[in-house]
Amino acid sequence: MNTDISDSQLAEQLAKTAGTLLLALQQKGIFKGNALGAEGDKVANIYLINALKHARLTDAILSEEEADSSARLSASRVWIIDPLDGTREYSEGRTDWAVHVALAIDGVAHTGAVALPGLDLVLSSGKPPALAAPNVPLKMLVSRTRPAAEAVAVAKILGADLLPMGSAGAKAMAVVRGEADIYLHSGGQYEWDNCAPVAVAQTAGLHCSRLDGSALVYNCANPYLPDLLICHKYMAAQILAELKVLLG
Repeated sequence: MNTDISDSQLAEQLAKTAGTLLLALQQKGIFKGNALGAEGDKVANIYLINALKHARLTDAILSEEEADSSARLSASRVWIIDPLDGTREYSEGRTDWAVHVALAIDGVAHTGAVALPGLDLVLSSGKPPALAAPNVPLKMLVSRTRPAAEAVAVAKILGADLLPMGSAGAKAMAVVRGEADIYLHSGGQYEWDNCAPVAVAQTAGLHCSRLDGSALVYNCANPYLPDLLICHKYMAAQILAELKVLLG
């Protein structure tokens, strides 16, 4: 691996390669169902951890699949990764799963790449796509299995259609790609679920915040980061105002 590349190039390269490894594991057909998901988490995590330790030796790492260490809290630069976002979708052979590789600097989602291997796509903060015009009617992304009550309520107020989808990364990138307009999540996430998607989305020019409008802060002692709003900037004030009423 060429280590003399930018952080955004590194994130993109790592996300793409991890995605290739996950597709190859699927195609071998050795593992099925939950076992495939577990093996995918393991394989992608080992690759990303080893690659980051080689390419950015002095940086800290926070991974969903790795034992956490409080040592990262004193680090300015922390790579936040989800080796396989959407394990269920991956194990079911769907395409709405992702690989997240992000770099947070002083608590801010600075750089990120989200691979969508099932679609042969990698979206990166280094090469943000131009945003498409909003859909008519608007489209609101929700969980396939447990749509958030707040998202359903806001969609009704805005006259938006609900669009069920799998992983957090797939949903966030659907907004970046113009397939949808709003991703509102309140059901609980961790930093690795949204750091890379937020880095890509905000670089593309989208609004990204907590549901109360506050900033998303990374590399916290407790990585639980339960709620998220990604949308076109012109929509943000209205959505946040409706949420304030809904959430009291």
